Amino acid sequence: MGSQEVIDWQGKNVTVAGLGVSGIPAAKVLHGLGAVVTVVNDGDDERSRAQAAELEALGVTVRLGDGATLPEGTELIVTAPGWKPDKPLFAAAAEAGVPVWGDVELAWRLRGPDAAPWLAVTGTNGKTTTVQMLASILEAAGLRTAAVGNIGVSLLDAVLGEETYDVLAVELSSYQLHWAPSLRAHSAAVLNLAPDHLDWHGSMEAYAADKGRIYEGNRVACVYNVADKATEDLVREADVEEGCRAVGFTLGTPGPSQLGVVEGILVDRAFVENRHKNAQELAEVSDVNPPAPHNIANALAAAALARAFGVPAQAVRDGLRAFRPDAHRIAHVADVDQVAYIDDSKATNTHAAEASLAAYESIVWIAGGLAKGATFDELVAKSAKRLRGVVLIGADRALIGEALARHAPEVPVVDLDRTDTGAMLAAVREAARLAGPGDTVLLAPACASMDMFANYNKRGDAFAEAVRELGAASA
Repeated sequence: MGSQEVIDWQGKNVTVAGLGVSGIPAAKVLHGLGAVVTVVNDGDDERSRAQAAELEALGVTVRLGDGATLPEGTELIVTAPGWKPDKPLFAAAAEAGVPVWGDVELAWRLRGPDAAPWLAVTGTNGKTTTVQMLASILEAAGLRTAAVGNIGVSLLDAVLGEETYDVLAVELSSYQLHWAPSLRAHSAAVLNLAPDHLDWHGSMEAYAADKGRIYEGNRVACVYNVADKATEDLVREADVEEGCRAVGFTLGTPGPSQLGVVEGILVDRAFVENRHKNAQELAEVSDVNPPAPHNIANALAAAALARAFGVPAQAVRDGLRAFRPDAHRIAHVADVDQVAYIDDSKATNTHAAEASLAAYESIVWIAGGLAKGATFDELVAKSAKRLRGVVLIGADRALIGEALARHAPEVPVVDLDRTDTGAMLAAVREAARLAGPGDTVLLAPACASMDMFANYNKRGDAFAEAVRELGAASA
């Protein structure tokens, strides 16, 4: 990892940008280290004022409603990952020669000399699942670990807490990577790349470049998706340590230096003796929960990172068997009248919805919500042959409706012109009417939820509740 630069925080003027989930812990940690901390925040509402009062009681200065001005004397900015790079605050920092770190960079710099190495995961979709699978595999190998980053334990807590770890499974977003210039993982994976958050990054190229930062300085393996050439291109461009290898994962038969699938078995041809001739069986496809194609890809990526860390094959199998997916990720809610009802409310973009739709043969699709600038032609064209019917909900449903008219004109579409909370029950009833025995009613909205629901969890809960009502009515 190279030696850590030791920073004397005593009296150092640090500005923390944003009061959110990363800003408040960062401010507290820096204050505790002796830094002079000023928090700046765009918002000035009741919640912000309550958070500000808590920090001010500790001796932290908070400026609400003024996130644009660089406080005088600032020597470092620590920003919340969501703050866009084009904000005036960062332009002022660049002009003054003030470095900008994210919470991940701060955690990385605060690690002790004997800190646990990081196995890092990014990608447009599947990050959380892959990191949780990885942590499960590492635990099965008897290693002290935690799933951290965007999930589970906060990175700062993992780095500074009492608990000691052998290795950390770290989920990183493109935002976090943008603000983490000195991060150097043991091994890392980019699962896939699809247009997302382009309003934040400014272009697909900038988004890809930020994702690719995860490979910088890797020591053992850069794990990429054979089916997604853009991920392999990022490996080629990365500046890694001598001896670090490119390791691919594929749903097909693996070549040397790849993990893949042969006759229902997950196999490793990367971390074995004489990989040109030999393969190591890791697990069966049936050990992956659920065994949908994109989830098998997640399992292979997790296995590759674990194997890069020296984990034995049996721990891969045991870890995958022990893993339980989060709620609202291709969760089977119930079967009603020989129709399966699946909640994938977490499919908040087209890429995630495409993976979800690919997992079933005959689908009545419930879709719609906030499109966040997405287009739906490619998704609908790829999935058209699987669609038995579609029920559209939410603010931007017309965009999906137009794509259906262009690419799947024969598929019956119900357009629910309502955004009240009872709309989900109506959507499920309409879907049940369109579905026949053996079909799957799939909530994979391809859109964000905030037009109708607080978050995707609440949207999934509403779907599950509506399915239960349907089941009770048909019992």
